[in-house]
Amino acid sequence: MKKIIERPQYLKTLLSWQNKADTIKIITGIRRCGKSSMFKIFQKYMLNNGILPSQIQTINFEDADFSDLLDWKKLHDYLKSRLIDDKMNYIFLDEIQNVPDFERAVNSLRLQDNIDLYLTGSNSRILSGELATLLSGRYVTIQMFTLSFREYISAYPFAMAKDDIFQDYLRNSGFPYAIQMTAAQNPLLLIDAKWDTEQIRLFLKGLFDTIVLKDIVERKNVKDVSRLTRIIKFMFDNIGSETSVRNIKNMLETEGLKIDAATIENYLDGLLDAFVMHRASRYDIKGKQHLKTNAKYYLADIGLRYFLLGREGDVGHILENVVYLELLRRGYEVSIGKINDFEVDFVAAKNGSVEYYQVSQELSSKATRDRELKALDAIKNHNPKYLLTMDKFFAEEYRGIRVLNALDWLCD
Repeated sequence: MKKIIERPQYLKTLLSWQNKADTIKIITGIRRCGKSSMFKIFQKYMLNNGILPSQIQTINFEDADFSDLLDWKKLHDYLKSRLIDDKMNYIFLDEIQNVPDFERAVNSLRLQDNIDLYLTGSNSRILSGELATLLSGRYVTIQMFTLSFREYISAYPFAMAKDDIFQDYLRNSGFPYAIQMTAAQNPLLLIDAKWDTEQIRLFLKGLFDTIVLKDIVERKNVKDVSRLTRIIKFMFDNIGSETSVRNIKNMLETEGLKIDAATIENYLDGLLDAFVMHRASRYDIKGKQHLKTNAKYYLADIGLRYFLLGREGDVGHILENVVYLELLRRGYEVSIGKINDFEVDFVAAKNGSVEYYQVSQELSSKATRDRELKALDAIKNHNPKYLLTMDKFFAEEYRGIRVLNALDWLCD
């Protein structure tokens, strides 16, 4: 039995919403990022703190044992028949998007004063359409990600240099199941560590195929899977670069593939809906407004990129992707900054405060350092500014800009 990796950040958030029966809690995120395990962690905490097993109902709609409950009315009646009248009832519905018209069951259940309702979904469409209309602000979304580097280190089975663990993190992915398959978890596998690597590759292949076929092809009515796969490879290969429908279309046409802009947009929406990629819009720091053009896309987990492309690629953009995800984990709204003719990698906003981040693989020369500092230096306000790099040195400061080692910052 695999050990569940503790996720204290998400547990703290769930506890802050516990017993607020008027608000439905919805956990979203890419498949296999740990949503179901998070339910188990939360339920274990409740059982250790006075909640009775009979107060908890859990259904995973990808489990064949619950196939009879894929009808929303049967689901509704099943859950209500098992309620304890004089106590709070905690209902956990995993991958609820698999139930047609699930919104009707959810909306009825939330009217009960003694039901505390939790949902998960692997597609952002769970939050659109009728559910959003029916609930009208009576829900909170908790976006879940794959393991942060800090969480990954906490679960790593033996002592290694931080840099070496980081390379494993990039290649093998931050999906919790992948680190549970490391050779050190089972001493018998140390005889042939390649077997372990192959198992991780097969896991990522199965995950990728499921995401493509179930979350994109079916939902987006994709007719040509080969073209979709080609676009996915292009997107994975261009993380952190300005990307538009036009340059994707031009790329395909140079390869002799004809495709219209609407189809490309549909495929990109599928990647975003399935939480495979995230879109960062451009923000004019001086004009204080978001721009409609020149967005960048970042991948939900670098391990998927390594699996699909078979190579590491641009280390600078990979580090940038890791930092972007970490900012999202920490609750920031993240944009790409523009100041005069300079680009700031990230403008991170939270609770009315703003921070600026520049990411550079290394600062090997004064010219490189000056170039990276120049964009941040052009911002004439007193908000915090950071330059993150893989260089190993103690934290430094230049004209109010803090220069930090990226791995230290990720573990902070």
